[in-house]
This record gives sequence, C-alpha cells and structure tokens, in this order.
Amino acid sequence: MPSAASASVAATSSLFFVGQTLKPPALIRFRRLASTEASSSSRARFPRLVSVRAAVAIEKETPENERPETFLREADGSHSAAASASASVRARFERMIREAQDEVCAAIEEADGGGTFREDVWSRPGGGGGISRVLQDGAVWEKAGVNVSVVYGIMPPEAYRAAKGEAGATDGSVKAGPVPFFAAGISSVLHPKNPFAPTLHFNYRYFETDAPKDAPGAPRQWWFGGGTDFTPAYIFEEDVKHFHTIQKQACDKFDPSFYPRFKKWCDDYFIIKHRDERRGLGGIFFDDLNNYDQEMLLAFSTECTKSVVPAYIPIIERRKNTPFNEQHKAWQQLRRGRYVEFNLVYDRGTTFGLKTGGRIESILVSLPLTARWEYDHLPEEGTEEWKLLDACKNPKEWL
Repeated sequence: MPSAASASVAATSSLFFVGQTLKPPALIRFRRLASTEASSSSRARFPRLVSVRAAVAIEKETPENERPETFLREADGSHSAAASASASVRARFERMIREAQDEVCAAIEEADGGGTFREDVWSRPGGGGGISRVLQDGAVWEKAGVNVSVVYGIMPPEAYRAAKGEAGATDGSVKAGPVPFFAAGISSVLHPKNPFAPTLHFNYRYFETDAPKDAPGAPRQWWFGGGTDFTPAYIFEEDVKHFHTIQKQACDKFDPSFYPRFKKWCDDYFIIKHRDERRGLGGIFFDDLNNYDQEMLLAFSTECTKSVVPAYIPIIERRKNTPFNEQHKAWQQLRRGRYVEFNLVYDRGTTFGLKTGGRIESILVSLPLTARWEYDHLPEEGTEEWKLLDACKNPKEWL
C-alpha cells in the first residue's frame, strides 16, 4: 500500500503530536472567557491565553507565551484572511487547521459542560511550531487532544524509509541523503469516559519534500493525506450510519469514487495484524494524494475537517449520559488496549516521531488515559461485545 508519498502518513500521524505535552514544560492553562475581541471569527469564538507556568524547554521545542499569527517562514507568505487570494497553499492550509482547531475545541468543551483545554504553544529553532490542546478528566472526556503543527525540518534517510513504510526499503529512486520537508496538519484523538460513547481520531495534513541534499534541482513534491475514523466499544447502528453518511457526503462533493475507495483504505490501514482485527469501525483514510488538482485537494481536506463536528458531536450528545455498569466499562478498557496495540506496534507515525527525535510524551498523547488487558479474553458469541469484535474482524458496509 505505501508508496513514496506515504511519508505524509508517518510524518503527520505523529508529527502533530510533537510539542503536545500533558505535563510541563511551558504548560499554558486555557480558560473559557467571555471574549470581547472583534478580530477574526476563530479568535472571537476562542478566548485568549492566560496563566502561564514557566518551565524549561526540552529537546528541540521552545515554549512560547502566546500564539503567533503564523508559524510560517516569511517566504511562505501571510495566512491572514485578507491575503487569502494570493496566499500559498502552505499559508492557506495553516489558516484552515488553526480555525478548525478552535471550532473543534469549542464544540468539545460545550459538549463536556465543565472541562477546559490546557494549551501548550511551542516553536522550533529551525522553523515552524505548534499549538497543542489537551482536555483531561472532564465530565465527558477522559482525554481529548486537538493539535496543530507547522514544521520545517530535515528528514534523515532512516526516518524517510520509516515514513514510507515497506516501500522505503526497496525504492531505489530515493537517494540516501537527507530530505528537507515541510508538514502542516491538525490531529486529534478523543477518548470519552462513557463506554457507549465512541472514541474518535482525525488527522488532516499537507506535506512537501524539497530536493534531497545530494540531488539539487530535483522538483518539490507535495501530498495531502488524512482521515477520520470511528472507534466505539458498542455498536449502535444509527450512530455508525450517521458517522459514515457524513463522511460520504464530504467525499461526494468532490468525487463519488472517494468514499468507497477511502473507506476501504481506512479498513485496510487501521488493522491490528497480530490479531487480524481492525481498531474500530472505520471511516475514511487517504494518503499519497497528488494526482488531482492541488486546489481541489485543499478544498477537499477543508471539507473533511469541517465534517468532524457534525459527524461526531451528535453521537456524543446521544450517548454521553447512557447508564452503564462495570462489565461495560471493562469491555471499553479492553478495546482501549487494542487502541494502544495498534498505535505502538503498527502506526507508521509513531515510528517516524521516534526516529526524528520527537518528544515522547507528545508522540504518545494519542493513547488513552486508562486501558486493560485480560488473558485470553473472548466475549460470548451473540453478545453485544461479540458483535463489536465480529465487525472489527469482518469490516461491513454501513451505507
């Protein structure tokens, strides 16, 4: 499945957790305040930073006390709305993901009804930076992370091979020298407390590689990638159908072949190979997309990102207060264990993050706060738990 462009999967699956910290350093508490600012709509909907706890930077990230207008280098242009007509793809993608972060975080806080995000703003000496937001131990969410990153860097050969997956070991067209790259994206994992409320992951990204250091003059390459996938512990068909319907609607606005193609891609990617089961009930996933018009793919990525709230929040509202017992919670914890197994063993993004010296806490922030493993646990056939496991082993067409 992977090809040369699959670097974007790995680069951004973990890249957008680089700089995200659940503990110090430079943890900035984010509080919901009544905003009186009349600037951009995204800033008006999401309040300013307050109450900074000082700490020492670790590794390559530098903590910042406030959000900059842009993390882009000057050569890549402004990302302001006024300059949108002439802004670069890099600039417009950054503007899109930062607006989406505000919108998703506002929706999460509203649904939680009490929890607030803590924010960590960071930059990198070599260029770029990010904004990481984490809500932990809220009324609804056990852990919710919503993060954006804009990163410039040099990819060592081994990281490039890891990013490309299996193809990286055999692709003779790629020289062994370091590869300059740019990556920007939004990434989120949302783990609710209630076992009847589903976990959600989404990640949308734009990735470029410049000419390798030992191949000056080679053309710049670019790709879009991402997806939104749905991981419940219990199946409510109306929920699954609603989620997939929203994904299909986003895809159909651009190409009717996208949903069936990207739905299968999602089923094939999020598989725990040693158990022969999927992590969840799928959604859409795509990578390596550069064989369409660049403007169309930018618009498609934007539409997919905007579909997250309408696809997910109505389901949370239906399930967040559903009564449950210890058996339901134990099953949720076992499914969380499967989530951990996939992320640690198979996710190419985790490998990329470790090989590029990313912050460990940041790379692993997608993991749930709690999980469980039982020896040789098998649900009884015909139970609700068995139905979920069967759907993970045998992907279904929900629409």
